Amino acid sequence: MLAYRRGEPLRAGRFLAEAAALAARLPPGRHIINVCADRYRFALGLTAALLSGKVSLLPPSHTPEVVRHLRQFAPDVFCLTDSADCPIELPQVHCDDRPAPAQAWRVPALAPETLVAYVFTSGSTGVPVPHPKTWGRLAGCVRAGAERLGFAPGTALLATVPAQHMYGFESSVLLALLGGGALVAERPFYPADISAALAALPRPRVLVTTPIHLRAVLADQAPLPAVEQLVSATAPLDAALARSAEERFGAPLTEIYGSTETGQIATRRTALERPWTLWPGVSLTLESGRAWARGGHLEQPTPLCDELELLGDGRFHLNGRLADLVNIAGKRSSLAYLTHQLLAIEGVRDGAFFLPHRSAQAEHGVTRLAAAVVAPELTAAQVLAALRRRIDPVFLPRPLLRVGALPRNSTGKLPQEALRALLEPAAREGA
Repeated sequence: MLAYRRGEPLRAGRFLAEAAALAARLPPGRHIINVCADRYRFALGLTAALLSGKVSLLPPSHTPEVVRHLRQFAPDVFCLTDSADCPIELPQVHCDDRPAPAQAWRVPALAPETLVAYVFTSGSTGVPVPHPKTWGRLAGCVRAGAERLGFAPGTALLATVPAQHMYGFESSVLLALLGGGALVAERPFYPADISAALAALPRPRVLVTTPIHLRAVLADQAPLPAVEQLVSATAPLDAALARSAEERFGAPLTEIYGSTETGQIATRRTALERPWTLWPGVSLTLESGRAWARGGHLEQPTPLCDELELLGDGRFHLNGRLADLVNIAGKRSSLAYLTHQLLAIEGVRDGAFFLPHRSAQAEHGVTRLAAAVVAPELTAAQVLAALRRRIDPVFLPRPLLRVGALPRNSTGKLPQEALRALLEPAAREGA
């Protein structure tokens, strides 16, 4: 069994026949943005791209600004979508997993050096930075993860994260394809939908999720379907929440550490331990105060964006993110990149994104950004509308403060505390 949709099985023979038929319909361009929301269709598009020698582009968002840069990176790029009204301004191919004639099939073989995808991070200059992912390295990472998780063939994988996210790509698509599991087409969001989707699946079954989704599910006191394992990533998981999840679901919870650049490189049983344990072959070094990962499945030595304490024997503590990076709902960006996009808006004279005090952020640990802008001729609504075309909506500032000048110091820098002080009069005025 390769997949399930609404609890109904979808077999590998059908999948490969449909992927071959889709590959024959793809245009000649070598680069493809696969935005299919249905995970089965995403996997179809990924396989069709590989069968036809194409490379998938996985950007951090699909805003017009990001798409413009992707078109510069790959002028032949086209979009594969399963939506009837996809707003991406690129040539489009619709993926509907239409039935394909039955035929003899075999699992395609790919050379280890085959370029599968470029994943992108948000560059500080506003230009998405590509990171190549080859088949051999991706497969090595996923197989190491399957061994670490004790993943059994035939396991159904239900995920609350999109397939386009690096975590979702590895843990809900490639893990199924390479580990003999079955992916689930749907991506449930609400607690009742997650429970219903799990209950519709045969056992063994695994829930691939995030701290935010776990917290929402556990807040609902309804009985939860049993699973063989829980997997969490995208944001640090509180140990108490991990213990509660293990108790309610009756299964161990494994937290995964990684990044877009590196993929998954470490795990821990958060309910029982604080240290992380690295993937086989991966090592960490500290260079000029920054942690670098190398070896194993990594394409090249890669700097990490977190403060790590190395413990030896392939273990480390995670002590927090470096100052300029933000992670909201599993999406990463930097304050420098967001500020760059703000300043690029016509009519904006000065501006900056910043993090409010922790007490001013939303409940349940969801980070909210603030921004201050000098734009006398623009309303706050106009600035927000322009930002929405340039950045992912999860990073829109709440609040956006219109000010006469920013509190720059004598060197032109903007101390975070001075920016946060701008929120105090706004709070008193109910802004």
